[in-house]
Amino acid sequence: MNFLRGVMGGPSAGPQPSGADTIQKLCDRVASSTLLDDRRDAVRALKSLSKKYRLEVGIQAMEHLIHVLQTDRSDSEIIGYALDTLYNVISNDLEEEEQEENTAKQVDDLGSQFTEIFIKQQENVTLLLTLVEEFDFHVRWPGVKLLTSLLKQQGPQVQQIILVSPMGVSRLMDLLADSREVIRNDGVLLLQQLTKSNAAIQKIVAFENAFERLLDIITEEGNSDGGIVVEDCLLLLQNLLKNNNSNQNFFKEGSYIQRMKPWFEVGDDNCGWSAQKVTNLHLMLQLVRVLVSPTNPPGATSSCQKAMFHCGLLQQLCTILMATGVPADILTETINTVSEVIRGCQTNQDYFASVNAPSNPPRPAIVVLLMSMVNERQPFVLRCAVLYCFQCFLYKNQKGQGEIVSTLLPSTIDATGNSVSAGQLLCGGLFSTDSLSNWCAAVALAHALQENATLKEQLLRVQLATSIGNPPVSLLQQCTNILSQGSKVQTRVGLLMLLCTWLSNCSIAVTHFLHNPANVPFLTGQIAENLGEEEQLVQGLCALLLGISIYYNDNSLENYRKEKLKQLIEKRIGRENFIEKLGFISKHELYSRAAQKPQPSFSSPDHMMFDHEFTKLVKELEGVISKAIYKSSEEDKKEEEVKKTLEQHDNIVTHYKKVIREQDQELEELKQRVNTLTSQNEQLQATVTQQVSQIQQHKDQYNLLKVQLGKDTQHHNSHGDTFQMNGIQTEEVSKLKEELEEWKNKHELLQGQLKEKDSVIEKLNSSHLEMGTTEQSSQTSKFGGLEHNNELQKELEMLKSQIQLQSAEISKLQMENQKLQLMNTTADPMLGDSGAKAATSSELEGRLEQEIKELKSEVKALSEEKESLKQHLDSSSSTVAILQDEKSKLQREVAESKKEQDDLLVLLADQDQKISALKIKLKDLGVPVEDEDDTESGDQGDEDEDGDEEEQD
Repeated sequence: MNFLRGVMGGPSAGPQPSGADTIQKLCDRVASSTLLDDRRDAVRALKSLSKKYRLEVGIQAMEHLIHVLQTDRSDSEIIGYALDTLYNVISNDLEEEEQEENTAKQVDDLGSQFTEIFIKQQENVTLLLTLVEEFDFHVRWPGVKLLTSLLKQQGPQVQQIILVSPMGVSRLMDLLADSREVIRNDGVLLLQQLTKSNAAIQKIVAFENAFERLLDIITEEGNSDGGIVVEDCLLLLQNLLKNNNSNQNFFKEGSYIQRMKPWFEVGDDNCGWSAQKVTNLHLMLQLVRVLVSPTNPPGATSSCQKAMFHCGLLQQLCTILMATGVPADILTETINTVSEVIRGCQTNQDYFASVNAPSNPPRPAIVVLLMSMVNERQPFVLRCAVLYCFQCFLYKNQKGQGEIVSTLLPSTIDATGNSVSAGQLLCGGLFSTDSLSNWCAAVALAHALQENATLKEQLLRVQLATSIGNPPVSLLQQCTNILSQGSKVQTRVGLLMLLCTWLSNCSIAVTHFLHNPANVPFLTGQIAENLGEEEQLVQGLCALLLGISIYYNDNSLENYRKEKLKQLIEKRIGRENFIEKLGFISKHELYSRAAQKPQPSFSSPDHMMFDHEFTKLVKELEGVISKAIYKSSEEDKKEEEVKKTLEQHDNIVTHYKKVIREQDQELEELKQRVNTLTSQNEQLQATVTQQVSQIQQHKDQYNLLKVQLGKDTQHHNSHGDTFQMNGIQTEEVSKLKEELEEWKNKHELLQGQLKEKDSVIEKLNSSHLEMGTTEQSSQTSKFGGLEHNNELQKELEMLKSQIQLQSAEISKLQMENQKLQLMNTTADPMLGDSGAKAATSSELEGRLEQEIKELKSEVKALSEEKESLKQHLDSSSSTVAILQDEKSKLQREVAESKKEQDDLLVLLADQDQKISALKIKLKDLGVPVEDEDDTESGDQGDEDEDGDEEEQD
């Protein structure tokens, strides 16, 4: 302990040892002491010296400290001291605060070298991952800090070791769930370093539920009102999502975009925002832009844009956009974010067009933003952001382009002047004295014409009143007038970009431009002059504009035909010089910067020269204009003919595509009809089968009724003479007479229907007999139909005979009725004279009642028979219809089979000719060939021999 007191600065006799000697003694004590307390005290002393004597401790003690981590894991205190010492040695954070700027590089090298020594043995990193799993605060926290420092110094190497380590990333993800905020917050910093520029680790972290945990932390900390922890979580989310399509898709499908909406809920009073809130909100807006960046795949960007609209995030951003008191940098970033959320998405663009600013009277948000863009007092970055927003609003939005251009046309301009339109603001900016406003307005108007030939033609109608008393001039003419007046370079570049976009792919606009006799001489004069470097860019754009006037020229103006313009270039400029000047554009440094990304980002207003979409146009036209300049008139004619041919070909292809589309529709309709008819046919077949079974049932029922009627008639004949009636029986008899009359009428109707069916069947028989005998298969099918028809006719004849029997029975009943009436007239005097016959009368009454009951049952049976006859007639009518269908089908099948047989005969004849020709060739070549007759006779002989052998057996 005296030694330790000397090391720690206590009083001691003699000279003080140097720092290196003390560190060496401490290292020896760590390596050689058997007592844990001694080793712990030595490591604690090394920790206290590690900040001041970083190099010495790192060189002499690192190996011993690693050994302590391996062997003394049971004591958390010594492990904590060892980890803290290693952290002080490897980390540059403490040293950077004390070092001057000129020695910062040496400090970085020192930390990097110690890190390289530590990770040379991969087991050290694996051991550190194991220690980070410990729950003890004194082990886990320094372990997290040390691993973070290692990743800062040698990120890619440590990432690779952790990636191949079993469950390496998953162990570190547990830090986010630690209840101790210090460890959780440092765990977020660790994951920041771990996920930098490593897509594989980013995916693992994302699928370990990182999004859910980080968003929970942000919500717990108060969203944008939170502290530095929210900032760290947002930076980690950016690492996970930026340029990682898999994680972006996972974030969207996990419905995490919806959880971003509360971040942007700001109140009415936006004064006094803290610096941390501004930073947090700035990072939140950047995170939204990561999901909808134009560099992402179009499908992923589009799905995120739609999700942001449906969850209300876009609406929330527009609220911030129109709110008052929002800091300028947040407002600028919000404009950029809204720009990319609506870029290329029609739904979002339509919503943005409907947003109004909270002013009196309300104005569209687009108009308010354009007012800021053309106002030279606004900050430069804000004006760039508004231009980007306007470009994104018009990107692939023909509807929006039309609305902007319509505000310039004479028929839609507000004559009262109460409201300012977007078109008026653009024209005002185009012709103002501020060159930046000129450039922004020209580029904005060019985007309104991008890839829209119709609007290019409509914009030719725009007329401008220059001064009182002078006639109005067209917008195209005014642009060329300003161009020729020698304004600032930025203004001329903007106007030339607008004219090039306007004239490209629009022959009518080219004709209008060439119609002004001053335009072509001005362009040739600009190109031919030898000017300074600043003017070279203008010369290149003039050459591009003249080249567009040649390439898209329809030769409608005699003095400015393609050939004459090319001759003019040859005389005034020279072809090589013209191509050289044209190449100035793509070689310019500012051109290369603008071509990188759609957002206009310039360090200063002077660098604002090129637009991203215009660089695409230059790349597309530079080559074709160079070829067009060197083409002769004959080649131009050939090219025009080829164009016409291609147009005709395209028209033909379009026509055939239309025809094919119509045929496909017809085929679909026919398929549906076939399916419908097939289902109907199946239903009819099932109905026929059912009716056949019903007919059989009716036959059986009819036979039973016939037997019962025979018995009833015998009973009536034996008892008919003994009937006597009283007043009540007379009423029953009259009812029976009425029912008999009804049966007669129904019987006559049924006979008439049977006659009609007989005539139909006779017609069918005659049509079947007239058909010729063409093929055996068709004959058998027809004979089957005729046999079926004959059977039906026999059944109908049987029904006729049965109906005749029933009519005879009905006549018998009528006769019995008459007898009963006579008996009724003679019964009254007999009842008055003879009282002795009372018993006989009562017996007769009983019998008569019984006979009446029997007659009722007979009437009921006859009614049932009537119903069965009706059903039978209906089934026979349906059978007749089916037979007619079968007849037509048979006729078609006969014709088809005949055609097929004719085709087969032709094919067989051709085959026989070919076989005979081949045999002749083989005989000529000397090859023995057997005739078919010989082979057949030989085969027959073999078969006969086989038959004889079988008989002998």
